[in-house]
Amino acid sequence: KRLSLTDPHIFISFFRAISFCAHAVFILLSLENVNRKAFKESVKPGWHYFGRKMDVADFEWIMWFTTFRNHILFALAGHVIFAKIFSLIAPKHRSLIFAIYGGLAVLVTMGWTFMALVVSHCFVLYSVALVKRKWLCFAAGLSTLASIKLEPYNSWQEALVTGSFDLQDILFYGGCGFSIIRCMSFALENCEKKDGNYTFCDLLKYNFYLPFFFFGPIMTFDRFHAQANNTKLARKEREMWNITTKALLHLGVILLVDIFFHYLYILTIPGDMKLVTKLSDPCLAGLAYFNLVYDWVKAAVMFGVINTVSTLDHLDPPQPPKCITMLYVFAETHFDRGINDWLCKYVYDYIGGDHDKIFKELLATFCTFAITTLWLGPCELVYIWSFFNCFGLNFELWVAKFFSLPPFSTIEYAMGEAMSRRIRGVFNAANFWAIVLYNVLSLNNLDFAKMVGRRLIFKGFPLSSLSVLMVTYCGVQLVKERERQLVLQEEAEQIV
Repeated sequence: KRLSLTDPHIFISFFRAISFCAHAVFILLSLENVNRKAFKESVKPGWHYFGRKMDVADFEWIMWFTTFRNHILFALAGHVIFAKIFSLIAPKHRSLIFAIYGGLAVLVTMGWTFMALVVSHCFVLYSVALVKRKWLCFAAGLSTLASIKLEPYNSWQEALVTGSFDLQDILFYGGCGFSIIRCMSFALENCEKKDGNYTFCDLLKYNFYLPFFFFGPIMTFDRFHAQANNTKLARKEREMWNITTKALLHLGVILLVDIFFHYLYILTIPGDMKLVTKLSDPCLAGLAYFNLVYDWVKAAVMFGVINTVSTLDHLDPPQPPKCITMLYVFAETHFDRGINDWLCKYVYDYIGGDHDKIFKELLATFCTFAITTLWLGPCELVYIWSFFNCFGLNFELWVAKFFSLPPFSTIEYAMGEAMSRRIRGVFNAANFWAIVLYNVLSLNNLDFAKMVGRRLIFKGFPLSSLSVLMVTYCGVQLVKERERQLVLQEEAEQIV
């Protein structure tokens, strides 16, 4: 079979070759600069037998899979054993058993003052939920969330928690933050309940489910309540096989990331601006891209581990986020599917409707990112990140509306599906780099993000800009080809 330049396999093969070369370049770059002074804080001794140092710049990953790995494994393993035993003995009360174990684990870990603080948040928002006014639930919930995100209220509440250990700050803000978001979901779902109210015990069962408590993901109350109180606990065909496969896959990814951390210092390099300025434009673009890929891998693995545990409890949790390589539209961009689902259900879709009205979309995205800003913690970097992502989401709608008008719609119809996909691929490639530039802000420093943008858009134009865009275009074609194959497969299954 002869291959033409329009064959998608040409683009796919080219993209894979470029990806392989990029990994080789960053391995060489890491090896050459491992002893730089700027690397001392975040590159620590690793594999002693191989003489390799390890990139420890990401606190979350090191916390989960190195420093506190045994503590987290012990708590989750205890939950699995405890939950399984009592699910067999008393399946009707398993949601209560989950909450008792979770509450005891939180109490032992954080102390009674933290427990009292979380329960007080739950009680306040439960009281508001009984009024059944959505605007009041939002006002109370966001005010409570602001109290742990803004000074001096957050410092006052944090001071109530006695003791001192390395994870205290992370567990305090994670536990309180996710608890408030869950309480808001409970309150909003209670507003939808036509006959009576959910009980305070229902809220505690929902909030103190241990796998979700400190780190998420968020599962909306309606879904959790229905699944946790389901007494028909039969497994689907090959379900345990799939759970085991996913668990082994996550273990394999953890080992692979550990290897990368000993050879690819992609998280440390952006902090050394002297080294970054010496990189070529394509290398700088690759560095920004791989930082986002790593953050996706981290989110996928961390949520994947928790999801595996919750699946053993017969729950259907939010899935890990979509891979950054698969993203070329802002509407699908997120790194926490649970928070994304929560925002879409209660804010973005509720206000935006079918998302085809420009003003309603603008209002929906503004409200969504205003709440997201509060959730992440208001600061200059978060303001910039929210503004650009809000703009990107609206700009997509404006461009789509513009090109849906004649004569553009007529021209696209006349050129055929294949050519239309290629032209859209060019715009999607540019959009992909807008997503990368806007989101690299949240992972690295503002100076690094500005340098990447300046080098790719201005200093590197046209050679570097077009070469990077060409590689990205090939990647977009790979994604589109995969999506096309999935659609054809679904259609074939429906026919059968």
